[in-house]
Amino acid sequence: MIGHKKVIEGFYKSINRDTLSHAHLIIGEEGIGKSLLARKFAFEILGVPEQKDYVDIIHYKSNKSSFGIDTVREIISEANKKPYANDKKVIILYEGEKLTVQAQNALLKTIEEPQKGIFIIILSENGELILETIKSRCQIHRLIPLKRLEMMEFLKVNYPDLKDENLIKTLLAFAEGVPGQIEKFLKDDQFNNLRLVIINFLMELSSTSQYIALKYSDIFMSFKNKEDEIFSTIVSFVRDIIIYKELEEKSSIINGDKLEEIKQLSNMLSYKELSRIISKVDEARINLKSNTNSWSTFNTMLINILEE
Repeated sequence: MIGHKKVIEGFYKSINRDTLSHAHLIIGEEGIGKSLLARKFAFEILGVPEQKDYVDIIHYKSNKSSFGIDTVREIISEANKKPYANDKKVIILYEGEKLTVQAQNALLKTIEEPQKGIFIIILSENGELILETIKSRCQIHRLIPLKRLEMMEFLKVNYPDLKDENLIKTLLAFAEGVPGQIEKFLKDDQFNNLRLVIINFLMELSSTSQYIALKYSDIFMSFKNKEDEIFSTIVSFVRDIIIYKELEEKSSIINGDKLEEIKQLSNMLSYKELSRIISKVDEARINLKSNTNSWSTFNTMLINILEE
């Protein structure tokens, strides 16, 4: 595994000292390597070689917006069962930030008093959404972005045929130390379609059409469950436009493959307009967390951005 050496070293020290916690919380942004690290920890705990699947590593994921009581009951039931082929079992819970408060409270007793040989690993993009009562009973591992040399190593190992220096610079700038962002940039067609949509939206801001807000609300809704990605991508492009307006140089641009569009937009949009876009995106994020309907959130955000 590339990166996170201090976290891994700390984990091994806990094993060697026989002080390893039965509950772990791995915190880090999407694509930073939480899943890879959880698997590595799981195989180390079980003392078996890494492989694709193993009967005593149980995975819990959700395609829904939250983890509720029913899912936690399944986890508790699994935690009360003896390991299948080993004297230990590891339960990995992905996207722990989706756990409702009620679900976390229900899970608390299992974390406090686990069955012998049962280990629980929770992954979360946002540690603030995990209850203090849960965090206080877990060994916490915070993952930070990889250094440039580590990212270069990631590219060398995973994309040995990648020789285009301009593309490499773009990837490193775009990823900002998060390997998963490189994967997304190179392989995720939906994400790259989203980037094009947002470029087109920014290009159309000067239009007087009253249908732009409706048009792009519908388009954004076609990217199902991608609200945060939409907000982040808008802000990413606006940041690049502001930087280019101020410095007129490309070394600090994240979306380097869209430099010509960024140049054009830097001439089309004023600082006031760019500042308003960021402000309205921030408001939309808050509104969405208050359980506002996604389409209404997008539509309100876009109407406010289009206001003179």
